[in-house]
Amino acid sequence: MSEFFIAPSILSADFARLGQEVDDVLASGADMVHFDVMDNHYVPNLTIGPLVCEALRNHGVTAPIDVHLMVRPVDRIIPDFAAAGASYITFHPEGSEHIDRTLGLIHEQGCKAGLVFNPATPLDYLDYVIDKVDMVLLMSVNPGFGGQSFIPSSLKKLEFARQRIKQSGREIRLEIDGGVKVDNIGAIAAAGADTFVAGSAIFGAAQEADPHRYESVIQAMRERLAAI
Repeated sequence: MSEFFIAPSILSADFARLGQEVDDVLASGADMVHFDVMDNHYVPNLTIGPLVCEALRNHGVTAPIDVHLMVRPVDRIIPDFAAAGASYITFHPEGSEHIDRTLGLIHEQGCKAGLVFNPATPLDYLDYVIDKVDMVLLMSVNPGFGGQSFIPSSLKKLEFARQRIKQSGREIRLEIDGGVKVDNIGAIAAAGADTFVAGSAIFGAAQEADPHRYESVIQAMRERLAAI
């Protein structure tokens, strides 16, 4: 099993003080910063673009930035996020006319590439491009909004995805996004995930001006993961 990574989603952060929020969540033990990029077209919401990624890099954030593109089409925006400092760029198969080409574009821009699967999207795409994938992201909610409940059937899908990754013999991260909390992260990890996106579960913690205020939630998650 790969090392476990916790990736707080800034969708649930306080955008009026985003730089400090990201500093604080990293100081509290997070491993990556997760960007939920929505276009009000592929999904029914509108969020952030490359300028926010660039601003966080200029602010001094050095942790990996994990950019999840919920946009259609995707190719136009990929070079902008790469130039802005993205580490991983993942996209939905439905957002690309040529999935293999889009994965290649991400790599050409110097980033790691991944595919994202909605709850009812089959994993079959992986059969043809798994040699070009660095991350598989499974949505455990329907994309578009934060704060939704985890869809239980995602656990079985995680098991199937982990089997495909194991058979490939490649180092591919298996990420889960949607409804991840302290009380279910252990079961999610047992099903095969090694990277956990959590938004409201972390940023919904007490808002007092303490740079380590998110530490108790992240530490509780680590304890559940350690028991796997």
